[in-house]
Amino acid sequence: MATGLAALLDDIAALVKLTASSLDDVAAGVAKAGSKAIAVVVDDTAVTPQYVEGIDPKREIPIIGRIAKGSLVNKGIILVGALLLSAFAPWALTPLLMAGGSYLCFEGAHKIWGKLTGHGEAQAAVTEGGQAEDAIVKNAVRTDFILSTEIMVIALAEVTEQNIAYRAAILAVVAVLITALVYGIVACLVKIDDLGLHMASKESSATRKMGRGLVKAMPKALSAITVVGVAAMLWVGGHLLVSGSDKLGWSAPHDVVHSLSSAVPRGFLSWIVETSCSLAVGFVFGSLIVAFQAAVGRVRGGSDH
Repeated sequence: MATGLAALLDDIAALVKLTASSLDDVAAGVAKAGSKAIAVVVDDTAVTPQYVEGIDPKREIPIIGRIAKGSLVNKGIILVGALLLSAFAPWALTPLLMAGGSYLCFEGAHKIWGKLTGHGEAQAAVTEGGQAEDAIVKNAVRTDFILSTEIMVIALAEVTEQNIAYRAAILAVVAVLITALVYGIVACLVKIDDLGLHMASKESSATRKMGRGLVKAMPKALSAITVVGVAAMLWVGGHLLVSGSDKLGWSAPHDVVHSLSSAVPRGFLSWIVETSCSLAVGFVFGSLIVAFQAAVGRVRGGSDH
């Protein structure tokens, strides 16, 4: 009896140890995969607040909640597709990453040129009502699908050496954590000005001053997040193009970036050089796509006449 009990306890201990080791592996995979996708996360965080701009403050959190649910559904669909891709067509991962990188470069360059030329997209007026909210959520979830695809594919590229079960677990955790992070931050951002207005109505002069400070600071904070998001898109997009072209056999861009980063002391300085090169590649390539899109638009406009 004692021997049987001891054997059972040994089996339980071994199972617990194996489970703990598996959780450690998953956690390490999540950290590795999530860190590579952080640029798209920043952009996702910067983009989302515009969808609740100008609506009733009481409806901001419910709408963000609906968008977050849609984002989780997006990531679930993408997770299944990404796992099938990694299992049956792993060769397609690099071209897909490069396609996604091209999109990031285009988006980043488009925003910069729009700002420089004054032709940035104007925010559409928002009307009240259930149909208007449905339209807002649908538009936001559609944009989120593109960004979520980038997040999941970038994350998948970092854990392709893991077996299918670990990949599924890591991508599922990444999907939930990133969705919670993005929309948690967005919810806080859109309510900070409300908090500031509430504080500004208090009797305490210090509280009123702090409240007014929050209200004044929010537009600058959102602008700063947007700038960081654009830079991150160009950096990651350029990096995906450089590393992808190297894997596909064209190593010249990668060699140039590597030689430049190797010319300075290793560490932070080499990272700055490498990141700057990737950002420059992203901006140049994205600008070419913007120019091509503009040329196609002019041709189509001329043919309509």
